[in-house]
Amino acid sequence: MGYVLLEGGAEFGGRMRDPDLRGIERAGGFAAPIRIIPAAAAPDDNHQRAGKNGIRWFQGLGAENVLSVPLIDKTSANDDNVSQSLRAARLIYVLGGFTHYLGQTLKDSLAWHAVMDAYRKGAVVAGSSAGAMVMCQMYFDPGAGKIVDGLNLVPNSLVLPHHDTFGKGWAPRLLREIPDVTLIGIDEQTGMLNDGDHNSWNAYGAGTVTLYRGGRVETHPPGKAFSL
Repeated sequence: MGYVLLEGGAEFGGRMRDPDLRGIERAGGFAAPIRIIPAAAAPDDNHQRAGKNGIRWFQGLGAENVLSVPLIDKTSANDDNVSQSLRAARLIYVLGGFTHYLGQTLKDSLAWHAVMDAYRKGAVVAGSSAGAMVMCQMYFDPGAGKIVDGLNLVPNSLVLPHHDTFGKGWAPRLLREIPDVTLIGIDEQTGMLNDGDHNSWNAYGAGTVTLYRGGRVETHPPGKAFSL
């Protein structure tokens, strides 16, 4: 199996160097193929700019093989060329934006099956904000104000992105509605990366990771491993 990198938002700047460089390392180094999925930015026609921002960011970190794949809707999510590009990647980065649109675009698609194939072969699957949210068993759709089934790469979990700004405000309601699910609050400019099979995670970046589970609130700063 590969690795999962969940990020809280405000990607492509500042202390996001820390988790992203760690992700590149886990992917195999600067020559590893990196593919960016910009679908969450498509509803407001921002996917091209967002994808280019991602390419510039990773190239600025030293990555040599970075592309933004043209995955913007259900049709392109089932395109063979897109799927082949993702299947060959060593780091797949899912951008933030419109959460529910992203979740529904990827769900049961050829592209997501390709992502999972790459993951099973050792790739890093990363997502920021909405990209991190849809990877969990559930996500909160703020537009509709409801909890939706996610892609379940991280079981029994729901990410609260931008936790240090607005994400923590979702916690009281979600704790009432899904008390048995672990809520993962991730600050902006912060990521959390697992180490594969051992269910051990580390925080990287400017902030902390806050876990709400079992009636407790746990805060995990960078530099100390924790489990989900």
